[in-house]
Amino acid sequence: MHISEGVLSGPVLISGIVLAAAGTAIGLKKLDYDHIPRAAILSASFFVASLIHIPIGPSSVHLILNGIVGITLGWGAFPVILVALTLQAIFFQFGGITTLGVNTMIMALPAVLCYYLFGRMVSKKASIAIPAAFVCGAFSIFFGAIMVGLALIFTEENFLKVSYLVVMVHLPIMIIEGIITAFCVAFLKKVQPDMLPGSSEQISFAPQKEAAGD
Repeated sequence: MHISEGVLSGPVLISGIVLAAAGTAIGLKKLDYDHIPRAAILSASFFVASLIHIPIGPSSVHLILNGIVGITLGWGAFPVILVALTLQAIFFQFGGITTLGVNTMIMALPAVLCYYLFGRMVSKKASIAIPAAFVCGAFSIFFGAIMVGLALIFTEENFLKVSYLVVMVHLPIMIIEGIITAFCVAFLKKVQPDMLPGSSEQISFAPQKEAAGD
């Protein structure tokens, strides 16, 4: 889902930079210090998952995992995805530096939307959480593909057919991402449910008051 260098127009690139910077600022503000190790692991997972990609015109098809990144980090998905995309652009020339803002928006904005749409649902019982996680993973890819198409169309109307192609070729990836996200949520519910939003169980380390002696 990386858009290559030299494809997008100046206004689209600038808009992507501004919006991605705003999202990253919000994400850094909301990212707790205790969640930094989690953010680092998810950034590494995103980095590895999207290394294997198949070029499709000015874009590419690959796994993203932004659904699971979104429901576990919320707005923190912006800095996490930005770091991974920056490293990919520098070391592997995936996407590019000038398209970094747009590519971040394409992958991070769907992640944040997944947090608000499915975050509370994945903390419920398994009969609700697992289907919600599948839809979350599929939706994150679908919305990202739509954003790729919009970025191309706003650059040049002749990219309309390419935009349709980008959305269509991501349909199998939607199913795969849905399955992976459902598996991850099922695993987290068993071993680390506090990583999922909406967990009502909070562990308190504050010392309890001792009953006053007679």
